[in-house]
Amino acid sequence: MNLRQRVSKDLLPYVQKPGQYIGGEINQLVEQGDWQRADVRVAIAFPDTYTIGMSHLGCQIIYWLCNHTPGVCAERVYVPWLDAEQQMRRRNIPLFTWDTRQPVASADILAISLQYEMTFTNILTLLDLASIPLRSADRDDSHPLVIAGGPQADNPEPMADFLDLVVLGDGEHSMAALTETYQEIKNGGVPRREMIPELARRFEWAYAPAYYDLAYNEDGTVRSISAKGDHIPDQIERCRTPDFETAPFPTRPLVPHVEAVHDRISIEIMRGCPQRCRFCHAGYTKRPLGLRSVDRILDLAEESYLATGYDELGLLSLSTADYPHLRELSDRLNQRFADRRVSISIPSLRVDRMLQEIPFMVSSVRKSGLTIAVEAARDDMRAAIRKKVTDGNLLDGVRAAYRAGWRSVKLYFLTGFPGETTDDIDGIWDLANQVSRARGEISGQAARVTAAVGWLVPKPHTPLQWAPQPRAEYFRDVEDRLRGRARQNRSAVRITTHNVDRSILEAVFARGDRRLGPAIEAAWRAGSRFEGWEESFDPQLWWRAFEQTATDPAFYAHRQRSQSELLPWAHLVSRRRNERLAYEYDDLFVSLNRPESAAAPA
Repeated sequence: MNLRQRVSKDLLPYVQKPGQYIGGEINQLVEQGDWQRADVRVAIAFPDTYTIGMSHLGCQIIYWLCNHTPGVCAERVYVPWLDAEQQMRRRNIPLFTWDTRQPVASADILAISLQYEMTFTNILTLLDLASIPLRSADRDDSHPLVIAGGPQADNPEPMADFLDLVVLGDGEHSMAALTETYQEIKNGGVPRREMIPELARRFEWAYAPAYYDLAYNEDGTVRSISAKGDHIPDQIERCRTPDFETAPFPTRPLVPHVEAVHDRISIEIMRGCPQRCRFCHAGYTKRPLGLRSVDRILDLAEESYLATGYDELGLLSLSTADYPHLRELSDRLNQRFADRRVSISIPSLRVDRMLQEIPFMVSSVRKSGLTIAVEAARDDMRAAIRKKVTDGNLLDGVRAAYRAGWRSVKLYFLTGFPGETTDDIDGIWDLANQVSRARGEISGQAARVTAAVGWLVPKPHTPLQWAPQPRAEYFRDVEDRLRGRARQNRSAVRITTHNVDRSILEAVFARGDRRLGPAIEAAWRAGSRFEGWEESFDPQLWWRAFEQTATDPAFYAHRQRSQSELLPWAHLVSRRRNERLAYEYDDLFVSLNRPESAAAPA
């Protein structure tokens, strides 16, 4: 049997939701034989399940771009769920591409999306199932080039040993350049391993981790970062799409066989965010702003609707409310799609703009629940972190939403900011109850409010890159304090919290260095999989892996960094230089008018 037949016979009958492994979706671009005929074969891997990966717009864009490039064939790869991995290992089925079931090992390029710290072990699963050596140093010319990009590429150091090349910045322009250059140098007879330094020399945004040496001080901090090899650049710059208006976009997006996280048309209307909240990695790295015109968005929406039949259209950006033509866009979309019963989803509408948009929202947005990222409960803390929301405009906004028909609200909060006190924690409960009672002023019945509380993960390339993350005990005290308030008071407010152990691990890897590689591999070999999923996350595997590899997670997560320290990502340059970030970090405490040591256990 060939691989296609083996998947049908030996895998699909034995797994949950076999529909997520069969390929052949509506609007699939690849047919049998395309892979064999292509000059450049690309396996586009999303290191999570099919139901998550099929909702990721970035992978759909790269898939569309590659398959509209002469000589290039791109097929998709996702991580098999636990039962499928077990069956594949038992039956010796290699990792395959979803479109036409080709061995991933036969690709020229394995392009991996680095979206989230908790997918690191899934990447090792992908490599191992494909029979690709985990470590870059152990690969030869018979193996694909393992290339990663995405938000986590801004500090890929924890995964440095496992990646051949890392692309910083936007994917459209960089992927087009990579496939064109790969085809050129492949036809010139250059072996695959020699392509790695060649690509790093040609493109300022291409980072080859193996061609950089890191030295460390006795206290464990980084002493130096030096490039090795001729013409390897000292610093890497982000790739930026030169014209966002005309950037490649899939007008015939793939439609999954099984329910995905987001079953809708997704259109990115703006790239970047003008707000620059001081904790937000994307706000500081995705600059300058890129805008699509209203006419272009309407054309994309029309073509996508005709190609899919979806009844929901999502307008995506980091801050959709800041799109300068939102009112015109919403009105014209409503005129175009209301009669077809297509609803418009605006997942990131700020409450201070909500009042202006309510007439549109009344007629065309589903009212299953209103979601608002408040981040902090007190006006002074929100001002210090540059979150432009006040209690006044928050309450005005939700009152307007209640009048328009909303009945429930979800509020997102973060705790663990520098200078945080118990007043900030208590404010979460107080503000959530104010939001709930505001509906009673209008209808006589309080709104159902969920206060979802997460834990701060300081990110590189932001003003908080030097800040310590509070220890787990602090976050658990916050949980106990808020749940205690909920038990003592009858209310329509419900408190939910993120997993503390997971947030600690996120902080370890967000600002980690390449010495974390052995711990990642040890946790994976011990069975760590799908760390973002509650049903499979086991923090004890990680604590044992850290102990086994003599790694101190507190050194990465909970340590206050000096502004004179050389950070592990110092050679991976963002547009905002450290001098400006340092000024904003210091200004946070000035704005808050609290000492840096003010954080107190709840």
